[in-house]
Amino acid sequence: MTQLGSRNTASDLAPTAPPVHRYSPVAIALHWAMAALILCSGILGLLLDDWPKASKLFWINIHAQVGLLVLALLIGRIWWRRTHTPPQLPPEVGDVSRRVSHQAHLLIYALMLITPLVGIVAFVWHARVLDFGLFSIGFGIASNSPVYHQAEDIHLWLTYGLFALVGGHALAAFWHHFICRDSVLLRMLPARLSALRSGPDAAELVQAKSRR
Repeated sequence: MTQLGSRNTASDLAPTAPPVHRYSPVAIALHWAMAALILCSGILGLLLDDWPKASKLFWINIHAQVGLLVLALLIGRIWWRRTHTPPQLPPEVGDVSRRVSHQAHLLIYALMLITPLVGIVAFVWHARVLDFGLFSIGFGIASNSPVYHQAEDIHLWLTYGLFALVGGHALAAFWHHFICRDSVLLRMLPARLSALRSGPDAAELVQAKSRR
């Protein structure tokens, strides 16, 4: 009769990784939806001068509508965050990283709010009309070149700043995942991606458990 302890393998004796305290599914969905929309809107905005004149108004309209959607989702995201406590950072994250992360998130939220608002000023004072297909919205404001040109310039620089912060945010997440091997990135990923934990060791552990 085989003894109970004789069937233990190296993978059975490996320490299990600590659980990942993830954001809620709604917060995760809002995060990635906004990331995709900001990327889409930003690219459209940066390429507006390169579009053919015949289709330029169409793409400006799409750019404006995506920006409005980002603004609406941001309001919903702020409300959700205020009513649902986000998970704490992993204990291995240092104090400096925590302070930098907090300030960077505040700046990202501020730019996600201010950038589309300045874009609205540029759009309205350019005497443009929002065309939703089934209906249009005009604002009844005459074109004012000094206002919309200055608003467009500010909107452009705010976009550069937002992209820089978001890029730094993404690099920091990859640093934590691939270098520090903690669960910072995984907190904002769906639970089904848990097999990506902290590299090959965790993946092997998951595979070993599935073969039992």
